[in-house]
Amino acid sequence: MSAEATNPATPGPITPAVQRRRGRPRIDLRRLGRAALLGPTARDRLPDAIGHVVEAHRAHYPDADLDPLRRAYVLAESSHRGQMRKSGEPYITHPLAVTLILAELGAETTTLTASLLHDTVEDTEVTLDQVREEFGEEVRYLVDGVTKLEKVDYGAAAEPETFRKMLVATGSDVRVMSIKLADRLHNMRTLGVMRPEKQERIAKVTKDVLIPLAERLGVQALKTELEDLVFAILRPEEYAHTRELIVKNSSRTDDPLAEIAEEVRGVLREAGLQAEVLIRPRHFVSVHRVSRKRGEMRGADFGRLLVLVNEDADCYGVLGELHTCLTPVVSEFKDFIAVPKFNLYQSLHTAVARPDGQVAEVLIRTHQMHKVAEAGVIALGNPYATPADPAEEQTDGDGSRPADGERADPTRPGWLSRLLDWQEAAPDPDTFWSTLRDDLAQDREITVFRPDGGTLGLPAGASCVDAAYAQYGEDAHACIGVRVNGRLARLSTVLKDGDTVQLLMGQDPASEPSREWLEHAHTPVARIAITRWLAAHPASDTASEAPAETRRPSADGPAARPAAADVVVDRPGATVRVAGCCTPVPPDAITGFSVRGGVVTVHRVECAAVERMKSAGRAEVDVRWGDTSECRVTLFAESFGRPHLLADLTEAIALEGVAIVSATVEPPSQQRVRHTYTLQLPDAAHLPALMRAMRNVPGVFDVSRAHHQSTTP
Repeated sequence: MSAEATNPATPGPITPAVQRRRGRPRIDLRRLGRAALLGPTARDRLPDAIGHVVEAHRAHYPDADLDPLRRAYVLAESSHRGQMRKSGEPYITHPLAVTLILAELGAETTTLTASLLHDTVEDTEVTLDQVREEFGEEVRYLVDGVTKLEKVDYGAAAEPETFRKMLVATGSDVRVMSIKLADRLHNMRTLGVMRPEKQERIAKVTKDVLIPLAERLGVQALKTELEDLVFAILRPEEYAHTRELIVKNSSRTDDPLAEIAEEVRGVLREAGLQAEVLIRPRHFVSVHRVSRKRGEMRGADFGRLLVLVNEDADCYGVLGELHTCLTPVVSEFKDFIAVPKFNLYQSLHTAVARPDGQVAEVLIRTHQMHKVAEAGVIALGNPYATPADPAEEQTDGDGSRPADGERADPTRPGWLSRLLDWQEAAPDPDTFWSTLRDDLAQDREITVFRPDGGTLGLPAGASCVDAAYAQYGEDAHACIGVRVNGRLARLSTVLKDGDTVQLLMGQDPASEPSREWLEHAHTPVARIAITRWLAAHPASDTASEAPAETRRPSADGPAARPAAADVVVDRPGATVRVAGCCTPVPPDAITGFSVRGGVVTVHRVECAAVERMKSAGRAEVDVRWGDTSECRVTLFAESFGRPHLLADLTEAIALEGVAIVSATVEPPSQQRVRHTYTLQLPDAAHLPALMRAMRNVPGVFDVSRAHHQSTTP
């Protein structure tokens, strides 16, 4: 509601370049101005004022019952009569314009009925009970949802709570957000009567939240126009420059994109493929992005070709013909049919080049894919209707509607479910607001598979930590490891689309997350859960973050001894360092290499790093063991999992008089556990006896020296 008059900075009509090209245009949401005002409202007759709405609605639903629209208009017009917009127009023009936008996009009758009434409960004497009595529970629910969103001011302090309510309302029924987006679009079109600072504030909120929501709901027709309107307000100079580029291109005597389109039609005609080839002009923001990416714009850069076919298989047939008969730009190929985007979008993307260097991007999709690409969730109709009768309300089986809090929209996308999961857990409005904006900034989603065949939808860049909290919620605190595609991996591992993730959960109820997990958590549900736990357990947090030195034996204990056995090198003043990749000890055959800072690193002769350093041209240094036999060594112990195994192993090591410098235990895999110990031996000759003692511990089936490859000397 509110806001009005024409904003002189807004994009205005579609450019001449678009108008002169033949073919089906992009859905034009700019229809309906002062012409669609008040008309005859005789009973049982459709008022002239909703003629545009009816025409657009019948294009999608030829057999729709139009009586609810007639009655909704009559109620809205009589209720708003006498109210005026700031532009001087009767207020009824606003719900009419919003409803026309939705009708053009293919919204079903229930949504259009609620759209006509969306301001009546807030601004007139009409009540929700009256709406229910006259139009049913479904319309009442939608009107109530939109009304709740309108009751909170868009002031800076109110924004978090406004959008929290918006998410809750959208989660219960995505049609609420559809009406809200159309409402915002009409207000943005008529924002010129607002003060410049208020225009800018509303435009920023639209840019940060509403445009990403439109993108995620797949409503590209709304999203692109909102982007252009925001672009005109927030970046007027760049907008003016972009407009000049478009106008200049429209004055060209030739049209390379039209020529390529005709060539594509010929190729498909010869192949016997029935297809419609159209030109899709880029909107202002798209032209601006392309110009920044490519520099000087060429004729074919101002639009894309759209090829529409009837069947999915025909899309690949068209692709094959284009790549066979024309010159494809292979790097531009993307298959969003086999792997749809998170917002329902499906299409094949490719590009073809002409000998003169002009490159045309091509979109290939079915007519149904195109409808969904333009209208997103709006194209899905009423999510609660039965297949037999789209106008019939869904019930719980006993004829009653589900309670408001129990509604679960079957068309609700996975990203929206995740937002609803964490929004209640956000500790404060600022955290909610910042997290919401960060989450909406994620423009791509991946799907990973669980071993049981289930799937998890995650934003691109998510780690195994995010997968754990997505699957288990706060129970993920007990996660002790993960296998990705059958191999053990770190919890910090970034997942890729199609990965299989097996989370390994500990049985200890006292398991706790690490502060380090925050560095690898990208989703709100993971970050909020970890932050809340750390805030509730400051003592545990302090203990887990204590410096390594405080967890080692005291300075006068065994760990204070030299780090390695004595090594003699014939270089006065040289510092000797025993390599951690192979941890040589007497009487191993050893060799040395000089590295940065005058340091000589000592390796076992059979260490894999030796060959790499020789290949890199490093000169070997003669080294030999000295008289001191004390040394530090790294051992791996492979065992079966059992209670108290770690305690028994450390006890066996201690009984051999060996100090444990550090120890790590990897998560169990198929009941097998891998331990890594760095040990300080008083005598290198005692190493075989130590390894035998460790192997004798029940459950341990192998103990070996470290000989993992090192990437650095």
